[in-house]
Amino acid sequence: MKATARKYRQAPRKELTPLTLDNFASLDTLQKLAGFGEVVEASSTGILLHFKRDDFIEKDLRSTLNIDFLVGQNVYFTIHEMGLEISGTVARTKFMGKKGFQVAVDYSKDAPEYWRECLMDLLPE
Repeated sequence: MKATARKYRQAPRKELTPLTLDNFASLDTLQKLAGFGEVVEASSTGILLHFKRDDFIEKDLRSTLNIDFLVGQNVYFTIHEMGLEISGTVARTKFMGKKGFQVAVDYSKDAPEYWRECLMDLLPE
C-alpha cells in the first residue's frame, strides 16, 4: 500500500477473524450478486470483503477478471455470525488472482458514527 493512501485513511483498520456473509446484493437493482463471502478487515468507515469466484451467482461475474462496474453501486450484505445487515457504497475492487476479489464498502453515510464505533468494538480480532 502506498504511503499516501495510509496518510489519508479516514479511520484505522482492524484485522478480523474472518466473518461470513450470507449474501451480497445491489440495493439499486435488488440483484443478488454473491451468496457467500468473508469480512476480512473493518474500520469505522468501511469494510473489506473477500469473494472467491465461485461465490458469485451470475456466470458473467464468475468468468470476469474485472468487477470495477460495482464501484459506486449501493450494496447490502448480512454478516452471518452477528445477524447484522449493513448497507453502503462500493468504494473499490481488486482482483487477487486465484484468491478471488477484494471489495471495499464504505458504510459511513448509512450509519451514525456512534453505531460504527460500537460495531468496531464488537467485531472479533
